[in-house]
Amino acid sequence: MPRVPGVKGRLQNTPAPGPKRVLLAAPRGYCAGVDRAVVAVEKALERYGAPVYVRKQIVHNIHVVSMLEKSGAIFVDEVDEVPEGAHVVFSAHGVAPSVVQAAADRGLLAIDATCPLVTKVHREAVRFARDDYEILLIGHAGHEEVEGTAGEAPDHVTLVNGPADVERIQVRDPERVVWLSQTTLSVDETMETVRLLRERFPHLADPPSDDICYATQNRQVAIKKVAQQADLVIVVGSANSSNSVRLVEVAKEAGAKAAHRVDYADEIRQEWLDGVSSVGVTSGASVPEVLVQQVLDALAGAGYDDVEIVQTAEEDLRFSLPKELRRDENGRQDARALGGHER
Repeated sequence: MPRVPGVKGRLQNTPAPGPKRVLLAAPRGYCAGVDRAVVAVEKALERYGAPVYVRKQIVHNIHVVSMLEKSGAIFVDEVDEVPEGAHVVFSAHGVAPSVVQAAADRGLLAIDATCPLVTKVHREAVRFARDDYEILLIGHAGHEEVEGTAGEAPDHVTLVNGPADVERIQVRDPERVVWLSQTTLSVDETMETVRLLRERFPHLADPPSDDICYATQNRQVAIKKVAQQADLVIVVGSANSSNSVRLVEVAKEAGAKAAHRVDYADEIRQEWLDGVSSVGVTSGASVPEVLVQQVLDALAGAGYDDVEIVQTAEEDLRFSLPKELRRDENGRQDARALGGHER
C-alpha cells in the first residue's frame, strides 16, 4: 500500500552552485486513455454501487489504485476471482479474447476500459494474422498490454524484448513479417529494434501508423529537453509503469546527470539534491497531478521555488467512456460521456 506523502519542509535548503530552479516538463501526467479508464471505474461505482471488480490494476499507479479501493473497487488478477453475475472492468492495458470469453462464461457484466490506442494495436494484430503475417511484437514480456495483444493472434506473434533480442528471432517466412509494438516503450529504443530487425528481415512491413502512443512520445520529447538543462531529474510514477520507467532512462540518455523515479514526494532523498541547482520534474501517463504538486511543494521547501515550465506540445485529446457508462440509469447522457477530465 502507498505511504502517506511526507510533509513540506522535510528536505533541507542546502547551498547549490547556482540559483535553484525547477524545470517542469509539459506535457506530463494523465493521458486520455488513463483518464478514461479511471473515470470508467468511478462511474461504474456510482452507477452500480460497490463493489465493482477490476481485472489487474486499472492503470499502473499505486496511488490511483489505492484511492479506487477506498471507493469500493476490488482488484483481482483473473476473472475467476469475480463472483458470478458481478460487474468487472477490464484495465486500460487491454485483455486477450480468452479473458473476454472467460468473463462471459461466468456471466460477468464486463466493462471494457481498454485504451483505444491499445485497441488499435489489437486490431492490427488480428488483421495481419488473418493475412498470414508473422508478427514481431516489440514489448516487455509479462506486461499486461503485451499479453493482451499477443492473445489476439497467439500462433502468429513472436515477442521481441528489445535490440538485444533481435539476433535470436526466427521466422517462418522472411517475406511475410511485420512489426507491432507495446504503446508505452522508449521511442528511440523501439526504432533501434526496428532497424536491427529490418537488417535481418529486409521485407519487414510497418504497421499502418505508429503504435507508440502520442502521450508516451510527448512525455519523452519533453523530458529530453528538460534533461539537457537539469542536474537532477525526478520522474513521478510507479515501478510497474512502463512509460514512467522509460522516462528515467530517456532523461539519462538525454544528458541528465542523475534521474530517479518516485511514487511520492517523501521518497526524494536529501543526498540527491547535493550540489544540484536545477531539478527537472515530470510524471508518467498514469500519474495524477496532485502527486506532482506534492513533489513541487517538497522541493520548494528545499529552496527550489522558482518553477519554469518547459512546454513541448499541447494535448487536448479525450476519449469517450465505455458504452455502458455513457448514460445514467434514467437514460440521460452523462456529462463525462464523451471525455474525462483533467487530473
